[in-house]
Amino acid sequence: MSLTSAATLATLDRTGPRRITDLAAVEGVTQPAMTALVRVMEESGLVERRGDASDKRVTLVYLTEAGASYVRTRRQAGVHAFQRLIGELTGDEVEALVAALPALKHLAELESQDGEGPKQRSGSGSAASR
Repeated sequence: MSLTSAATLATLDRTGPRRITDLAAVEGVTQPAMTALVRVMEESGLVERRGDASDKRVTLVYLTEAGASYVRTRRQAGVHAFQRLIGELTGDEVEALVAALPALKHLAELESQDGEGPKQRSGSGSAASR
């Protein structure tokens, strides 16, 4: 699975159903590219398209149970990889990592609040993209 596919599934898991145009903006790809990507993921059973109950003109992309399961499996694999790697750090390195956790948590909160915008961030010279 491509990184964009995995990121799109994670976005749907985190934010809920979205329009293809919204997904394209968030993931930093063109609308036609996202349409093609959604079609492939739909054929794989990871997402489905449904009409928006509040606006019949709108079609939303929903994460299926298979898609949610894929996201959970990837996250769990990441947790296991970090557990193994952290086990190889020195005590001082573990302490430095623990000391950095509040800042990392704050970054995650900022990213969550900014989840509606595109991946490219502007600001004080830092290139913080997912």
